[in-house]
Amino acid sequence: MGSVTVYGPPISPAVSRVLACLLEKDVVFNLVNIDMSKAQHKSPDFLKIQVASPPPLLLFFPTVSILLLNLPFGQVPAFQDEHTTLFESRAICRYICDKYADRGNRSLLGRRGGGLVERAHVEQWLEAEGQSFNPPSSTLVFQLAFAPQMGLPQDPAAIVLNEGKLAKVLDVYERQLQESRFLAGDEFSLADLSHLPNSHYIRAGGKEELFTSRKHVARWWEEISMRPSWQKVVEMQRTPPA
Repeated sequence: MGSVTVYGPPISPAVSRVLACLLEKDVVFNLVNIDMSKAQHKSPDFLKIQVASPPPLLLFFPTVSILLLNLPFGQVPAFQDEHTTLFESRAICRYICDKYADRGNRSLLGRRGGGLVERAHVEQWLEAEGQSFNPPSSTLVFQLAFAPQMGLPQDPAAIVLNEGKLAKVLDVYERQLQESRFLAGDEFSLADLSHLPNSHYIRAGGKEELFTSRKHVARWWEEISMRPSWQKVVEMQRTPPA
């Protein structure tokens, strides 16, 4: 096996983002799955970590033995590549794309000959995903997908509020995708890949009209969600932890 290890359950949106990136780059990796039903999140190592205000998804997806990895927030994914330890899925994905630039899909951060301009185009839409798309979509993912699994009541007001916020973001995407095949141009990039996890859960949670009601967003989603890398991640999500 390779030197790369990812710690966390594939059902976590952040973990699945990293897994899709590794698969796109043809990087061999080990996955240390975390089975919440076995209370791995209550391990002594995890309980030593002090987090002031954990977000909802952190409560559902904490790591096990996280102190051994020297990570500050005790959340997944945790990532190791030989002696390098990282957290935060988007930073991990950038690292993967840079370190393994000559493997797999070489256009995730812009085409090799595109220079700084193409990379900047990818980065600006990756930033849009993190700053504009992710906040409302993460709330919807929690409310639609994970709250029911955790036995928690859904918050209808939060769903309506964040559905409206996400609709405004997707209106911007619709205009952009009218001009280009993908968000950052005519090549699939990390900016597109980063949208896969939350979009997948929102559609599965019954809010697919947010995507299907917008012609170009619908076309974009159909294309990116059918990539073999993401199909493999979805398959991994359906496989129970060993």
